Amino acid sequence: MANFAKVLDGNVIDIVVADQDFMDTFIDTSPGDWIEAFPDAAGDPEKRYNFCGVGDSYNRVVDAFYPKSPYPSWTLDTTTYTWEAPIERPSEPSRWNEEDQAWVSVE
Repeated sequence: MANFAKVLDGNVIDIVVADQDFMDTFIDTSPGDWIEAFPDAAGDPEKRYNFCGVGDSYNRVVDAFYPKSPYPSWTLDTTTYTWEAPIERPSEPSRWNEEDQAWVSVE
């Protein structure tokens, strides 16, 4: 079994788990393309960088899935297709405070 994401206009709109044989013969007349998604992608460009879920994005040019930005101030690292905060996360447990643009300790 494999995972397939239905992509329309750069957005993942559906996910199915099916055999490749099924997808090869599946007739879908709705708009969008089915693209294989790999649960173990973990930053691997040959596996489209990330696994995906409904609502995530897909960049066809670089063949990469990535989630929506968690905060407006974060930027997309286009070598890993992960989001990065404007400042490095500290080693102690913390959460991002968008209003203050800072990491806040959770201890």
